[in-house]
Amino acid sequence: MISVDWHAALLGLSVGVPVSALFFAGLAWGMQRALGSSRPALWLMVSSFSRIAILLAVGFWVTFIAGSNWAVAGYALAFFMARLVAILWARMGKASATTGQEGT
Repeated sequence: MISVDWHAALLGLSVGVPVSALFFAGLAWGMQRALGSSRPALWLMVSSFSRIAILLAVGFWVTFIAGSNWAVAGYALAFFMARLVAILWARMGKASATTGQEGT
């Protein structure tokens, strides 16, 4: 039977939620800057590299601190939950933007 280290999983989850939120906020910020720039590829590369580096560095740190691979599971779960929220939020914003244009 598999023994789950709940303390490590919850640590990964609790650290992963704000870091993942920061990741997707950085994605939105980078996209806004890229769309208004004459060099969008540079903005997208710098944004992507920095967001990925921070996400991985914090993930390795949490795993090291927890001393268990279950922290990675909690951290990954937090990332996918934040991703789901970001996608739903983006779809809701897109739907409200298109419904506002129908009346004109």
